[in-house]
Amino acid sequence: MSNDAQTKSRKDLAKALTSIKTDEEMERFLVDLCTPAELRALAERWHVAQILDAGEQSYRDINALTGVSTTTIGRVARFLRDEPHQGYRAVLDRMQRPKKD
Repeated sequence: MSNDAQTKSRKDLAKALTSIKTDEEMERFLVDLCTPAELRALAERWHVAQILDAGEQSYRDINALTGVSTTTIGRVARFLRDEPHQGYRAVLDRMQRPKKD
C-alpha cells in the first residue's frame, strides 16, 4: 500500500472511530477490528500510559504489575513525553476533566 493510501486509510479509520457513540459500540468495533493479541496490546499500552501519567512507579514496577515489557513501557513513555503527536496526552487530559452536564 502506498504512503498516500496508508494516510487515507488511517484518516478513514480515525473518522470511523470518532463516529462511535457509546463505550459498548466502541468495544464491539474494536473486537471486530482487532485480533485478540492486537486488542490486548492496545489495552496494555493504554494501561501503561495511565500508570506513567500517575508518575508513581518505575518501569520495573510497571513491568511487574502488568507484564508489559520495559521496551513497550519506554515507548509509551516516549510518546507521552517527547513525541509531537500527543495523542495519549490529549485523551488522558480529557478523561481527567470533570464531565459537563
